[in-house]
Amino acid sequence: MSTKDGKTVWRKSSRSAQGADCVEAAQVKDTRAIRDSKDPTGPVLTFTPDAWTTFLQAVKTGTHDLR
Repeated sequence: MSTKDGKTVWRKSSRSAQGADCVEAAQVKDTRAIRDSKDPTGPVLTFTPDAWTTFLQAVKTGTHDLR
């Protein structure tokens, strides 16, 4: 989770619509995290760098049904 002035900087894909229904990602040191933009105070999934790479590959190849 990137930090700016001690706050986590969350970002979403530039391909996302302007609505608040996106997955947001952040990075702090060796941790990657994702959350639902509709619920910014809700749960956060965190990953090690290796697990993050594996997760992204699985998403890109359609391993997970994201509908």
